[in-house]
Amino acid sequence: MDQVETGIKQRDRVRLKEPQKFKVVIHNDDMTTMDFVVMILTTVFYKSAQEAETLMLRVHKAGSAIVGLYTLDIAKSKVSKATRLARESGFPLRLTISPA
Repeated sequence: MDQVETGIKQRDRVRLKEPQKFKVVIHNDDMTTMDFVVMILTTVFYKSAQEAETLMLRVHKAGSAIVGLYTLDIAKSKVSKATRLARESGFPLRLTISPA
């Protein structure tokens, strides 16, 4: 008996690309305390105490600073959490997301 191969396996090459990154920017205002900004940077964005203080001073002097680069869903989640915490504490802290 002859055996005949009836099917050919075809391998499709799938090209994966890294998801687009978005930068989260924190903006200065006259109401939000420096300590609260440091707390947000350490608890929501997981910055070290030193890095959080450096970023806070950059925001205070320059008016804004990039907090980090994230995928869109993570950036939205972090901005939402930080904004919620700010509103619960009575601060008008503003964070924005823009393409990197």
